[in-house]
Amino acid sequence: MFYLPNIFQAAVGFLLLIGPLVVVHELGHYLVARWCGVKADVFSIGFGKELLGWTDKRGTRWRLAAIPLGGYVQFAGDANATSETDEDAIAAMSPEERGHAFATHPLWHRALIVAAGPVTNLLVAILIFAAFFMAFGKVAAPAEVGAFSERAPAQAAGLLVGDKILAIDGYKVKEFADISERVAPYPGQEVTLHVGRAGREFEAKVKLADYVQRDKFGNETRLGLLGIRSTKLEISSVGPVEAVSLAGKESWFIVKTLAIGIKQIVVGERSLKELGGPVKTAKFSGEQLSLGWLNFVRFAAFISINLAFINLLPIPTLDGGHLAFYAAEAIRRRPLGARSQDWAFRTGLAFVVALMLFVTINDLASLLPLG
Repeated sequence: MFYLPNIFQAAVGFLLLIGPLVVVHELGHYLVARWCGVKADVFSIGFGKELLGWTDKRGTRWRLAAIPLGGYVQFAGDANATSETDEDAIAAMSPEERGHAFATHPLWHRALIVAAGPVTNLLVAILIFAAFFMAFGKVAAPAEVGAFSERAPAQAAGLLVGDKILAIDGYKVKEFADISERVAPYPGQEVTLHVGRAGREFEAKVKLADYVQRDKFGNETRLGLLGIRSTKLEISSVGPVEAVSLAGKESWFIVKTLAIGIKQIVVGERSLKELGGPVKTAKFSGEQLSLGWLNFVRFAAFISINLAFINLLPIPTLDGGHLAFYAAEAIRRRPLGARSQDWAFRTGLAFVVALMLFVTINDLASLLPLG
């Protein structure tokens, strides 16, 4: 439940979270555009009415706007914040100005500029996770059954203490953390374990437990569980190279989990109530902030990956939609027609607005139940 005394903390946490992540995302676009020779007309944090702004010597208007739900960089020759091309404006430019317009640059320049935003968010998350690994070390445990929880599905399927999990559904398991990666996203589903015991190997089919985990704030997460745990944990220090490698692996696991979650929602294996929007993000931000800066920064890394993932979806108006257009242009050797692009952008914008309204209503319905 979202109690009123927490609203201020949630607002502060949300602004401290979203503000920096939006800035680094848009800086990714902006810096690569400068490297490519594209002029930025507007760099905006937030949407709507400008609250504060200034124009630099390059002619870029830097602005802080009233609605803190994202941001954008509008380049020379763009018709609006979604980077639709303004053909009339480009035609009226001088040859020198036209050379700095986004739409006149080579396809690979435009693709790099668009991809730079979400890629920057991914890099930020990897750097945060790498810093945590360097500061606190790596927790390692063998992929071996050390003990069972009560009513453990794995035990019911015939596994014993000391058994080694060699693979799950054909995917090799090297350490205990790999087990969680293969089972946590699949509550209630059946998996096939390849097990080693006393020098022999065999397979066991296990229906994972459909477990609802609740944190101290009452937030729920649905997980798949085998019901086993390790009793041989070790913490070892890691150097910068290994820390980055581990951070990359953790980031990739989060990306895969997000993709699996969306697929499960689409096919009906998960409830739409598990979708979260800005209201839930604000609530979680305040909660993590209350637990201390380490929790908050780690949560920021998770949200940074979420932002990258969402922006890379092939939906017009999002970065992924632009990249899809560029892929079509590369295949066709010419861009899509202006009418087709305009229709796609309008449809994409309508979809994004409808989705934002839905997840906001969904958030409010789950956080402020009636009765």
